[in-house]
Amino acid sequence: MQVIYNFGRDDASNRQALLRLAASVVKILDPAQLLDVTADGLEFVDSRPFGAVWALDGLWRQLELDGTFRRMRRDGALDPAAERVLFALVAGRALAGSADPPAEVARWVNEDVFVDGLPATTENDCQKVTEWLCEVSGRLQEEVFHRVADRLGLEADLLFFESAHGALPPDLGLDGDEDPQGAGTTGFQALAPPGCHEAHQSVIGLAVTRSGIPLRVWRWPGCADDAAMIRQAREDMKGWTLSRVVRTADRGCPVAAGRCALHKDDDHHYIVGAKLRSGSAEADAALSRQGRYHRAAANLRVKEVHIAADERFVICCDTRTAQRDAEVRTRLVEELSALIDDTDRLSLADRTDLHLEIAAHPRMRRYLRLTPGGLLRIDVKAVKTEENLDGKYLVRTTDPELPAEEIALGYMRLLETERGWRDLLAGLRRLQTQGEPGGRGHLLLTWLSLLLVRVAESRTGLPWSRLRRELDRIKLGTFAARTSVLRQRTEITEEQYGLLAALGLAPPPRIVQSTSPDG
Repeated sequence: MQVIYNFGRDDASNRQALLRLAASVVKILDPAQLLDVTADGLEFVDSRPFGAVWALDGLWRQLELDGTFRRMRRDGALDPAAERVLFALVAGRALAGSADPPAEVARWVNEDVFVDGLPATTENDCQKVTEWLCEVSGRLQEEVFHRVADRLGLEADLLFFESAHGALPPDLGLDGDEDPQGAGTTGFQALAPPGCHEAHQSVIGLAVTRSGIPLRVWRWPGCADDAAMIRQAREDMKGWTLSRVVRTADRGCPVAAGRCALHKDDDHHYIVGAKLRSGSAEADAALSRQGRYHRAAANLRVKEVHIAADERFVICCDTRTAQRDAEVRTRLVEELSALIDDTDRLSLADRTDLHLEIAAHPRMRRYLRLTPGGLLRIDVKAVKTEENLDGKYLVRTTDPELPAEEIALGYMRLLETERGWRDLLAGLRRLQTQGEPGGRGHLLLTWLSLLLVRVAESRTGLPWSRLRRELDRIKLGTFAARTSVLRQRTEITEEQYGLLAALGLAPPPRIVQSTSPDG
């Protein structure tokens, strides 16, 4: 058969010939001419980080938080785009810093990133969503709890309850105790007893699962009783299918000094860190006990020792922390050696002055020894003692049921959420010029942000700082022509494909958006 004339049929052989012809033409054009020919004057006008926002948005939709907020929005008078504004506020906490006022968040969305479904927003829209968030706080947290627990299959029968103290301005009252006109005493000052110097302090409480996912946040006055906080947490979470709430506290938290007060109520079990270097009888006894370590995680080994009848003690050894401790000690000993080198030739008065100067350094002085003759030496015995403590810490608890591995992992959740505490407290201090709704709104937004971040960290096993840095290398370029606007992402590397797969997310499409100037 011979084709005399083709009336428009897409013939495969002719198509291949056209492709070969186009490739030949490209070879003789420079890049500028090629852009003009292929895109009718296409210009590269903008580039923004895209990968981290895409990942957070994907997790937001995976957990069905978008649908949850859309259903709750129907009860209010919010714009249909309010859910996208809310996501932008939450993502801004993870990517643009904490406690950004609505104007900064709006500018960040409009100028610095690309949020799918939200080409632009305003300060007024951000403020409205924040105020609405405060109004539905209790219902919101319960809805998110059930949604996240179902989607992630969390072991929600046990929550670790943690708290942190920090100074707050006096005009930020407790949730539900607002006095915007300044008439009377409300908020922290109303709940504080007369003369309480902690009236302007705040205690931030966070309930997290055994896998470190935060599910609820509270705030109390700084002088609130520990047992009272636990009771309120249990009351607020009544009906959440929880069997136990365990108070978890760091070594420097006031609960460590008030363990006996906490244990008066048998339901208020605690997990508290104890300093191995404190020289206490418990620490010395725990270190002297013989026993074999058991692996609790890839980098964590634990050993339970029996010291007291009413408490359980677990020695934990973190291999990553041990390596870091060794590196820090080596550096300190080298610096100390350089300081005391050739000091034998100095006068006694000069050596005394140097000894006092080094003694003021809390981490370096432990490795310094002063001989009977007044000479400065490295304390080899102290160095050896510190080597035996590398990466180790002691955890004590009253819970009779938790396995030793879960006790250690529960305490480690504190280390993983310390960044969130710093963001919460630093952000609240920045809100001194705002009213109480701003303070509550910041807590709720940071909690939602921390929720997404912890899900990402638990799935990938990487800290958020590294995840964000790698994902933000995926950029979104904007190209404009006379007839259209095109947004295209950069090529995705093998490592970025792996991170997205670990998060359970598909990579973003190569062409993210293509529109005409008229929209």
